[in-house]
Amino acid sequence: MKKLPSMCVILLLALGFSNANANININANGQNTKVDVTSTQSIPSEGRLYLVFSPSAEEEPRFYSAWPTSNVEPLFAKDISGFKVNETHSFTHDFIGFPYKKMAQIPSNKWYVQAIYDTDFLDSRINSPLNFYSNVVELDLDGNSDIALTLNLEKQIAKESLPKEAQFLKFDKVPSQLLSDFWQNEMFLRVGVILPKTYYDNPSHKFPVVFDIGGYHARYTRAKNLYENDAFKAFWFSDDAPQMVMIFLDGEAPLGDSYQIDSQNNGPYGEANMVELLPYLTAKYKLVDDGNSRFTTGCSTGGWVSLALQLFYPEQFNGAWSFSADGVDFKYFQLVDIYSDNNAFINEHGNERPSYRAKDGEIIFSIQREIMMENVIGREDSFAFSGGQWGGWNAVFGPKKQNGQPSVIWDPVTGEIDKEVAKAWEDYDLRLYTQNNWATLGPKLAGKLHIWMGDMDNFYLNNAMNLYQNMLEKQEEPKSDAVFTWERGIGHCDYKKVPMLKKTLLQMQQRISKSTN
Repeated sequence: MKKLPSMCVILLLALGFSNANANININANGQNTKVDVTSTQSIPSEGRLYLVFSPSAEEEPRFYSAWPTSNVEPLFAKDISGFKVNETHSFTHDFIGFPYKKMAQIPSNKWYVQAIYDTDFLDSRINSPLNFYSNVVELDLDGNSDIALTLNLEKQIAKESLPKEAQFLKFDKVPSQLLSDFWQNEMFLRVGVILPKTYYDNPSHKFPVVFDIGGYHARYTRAKNLYENDAFKAFWFSDDAPQMVMIFLDGEAPLGDSYQIDSQNNGPYGEANMVELLPYLTAKYKLVDDGNSRFTTGCSTGGWVSLALQLFYPEQFNGAWSFSADGVDFKYFQLVDIYSDNNAFINEHGNERPSYRAKDGEIIFSIQREIMMENVIGREDSFAFSGGQWGGWNAVFGPKKQNGQPSVIWDPVTGEIDKEVAKAWEDYDLRLYTQNNWATLGPKLAGKLHIWMGDMDNFYLNNAMNLYQNMLEKQEEPKSDAVFTWERGIGHCDYKKVPMLKKTLLQMQQRISKSTN
């Protein structure tokens, strides 16, 4: 079947091995660098080749942090096309890099180097199933000596397998015809499931459900982490715990995180969730087939998605508990006003726009620096294919170009904003959507919106939420009863997970009682 372009974000999967022998030779003498790639066995002819330099041997370099702080590992990348058996590909300055543009700029140090060859065209991660990677080689750089480095692409990540289940912990991989048709390849929706204490007591009893959405690109496997948390288990299996099923949605999509909604670039994830996944889960896990017994919650990306699902499918859910949501008003897309600003990287005062700050306000990195990193991760040297946070937003909210690729909201190098693309983003501006549809949407949201935000959100997301609250407070027909909780001096998702989850689930239980009386 037709293969599609791969996207790249770095996450960990189980490892396996195969004999896909390819050699990568790096020769550097001062400012000279050469990379030779040779394959002695057949591997996919197209992909993106990465070289990662780490100063530490504690973890394999291929598990790149993708976090553009001052100590980020040097990363270099190159698209490969036409890979053939026993054919050598030589490169000199073909690799682009971050934070160093050229390998010759890497500081003198002891480095641990590893290569990854990403050939999975339907998974957004570098370390996705069946991708190839090399051994780790130690390299001493002193800036003067000749260097000859050989890395063998002799290992392969294992194919996907579902995690081990337990009595009250389940995992599912559900085929999606809608997504398969869109991508012209076999596609699946994955979930983790935690069952309540009384689940097996009465075979005919049906349970309400809460859909948990994680942060950006969070996987369904996080259900296992929560299930094995001692504090959670003590609450979940106590007599006071709400008897609900918890469903953990999967954030993986070919262009990053699907955000669980329909989009031109990712495909019909929203429709697939509602008409394929929901009926399957309702039947298999004895869920109440009624919107009054369904809830959403999550933080960060999950905060945005939980709110968006409640807004886009107001009668299918009975409440959203949204924490530290991504930008709900694109007048503050972090600090960028996509409608009025001309440049995403530089503000009207001529300064670089920050992307991430400490809670005391100290800037840690800028939007431009983050995009520079994603340009290296992304196929075609563009953040549009990075599978990272900005690339993921770009894919979800933006239109598709005639050639089938995602449009870009701004130039990957200059940051100049494309106003036509920005206009197309309006469909996903939750403040605009809520405001424009309030006459019909408002009555369906009564008692359903519960929003939490720290006023020192590390990604400046509090600004957009302020505008969203101001808009709701102005509505008259009907008046909004949305509950906003603001925490002073608190950052992004800065709360204790289990106590907050316990409080949220108990409020959902109270909501069910009110809805059925």
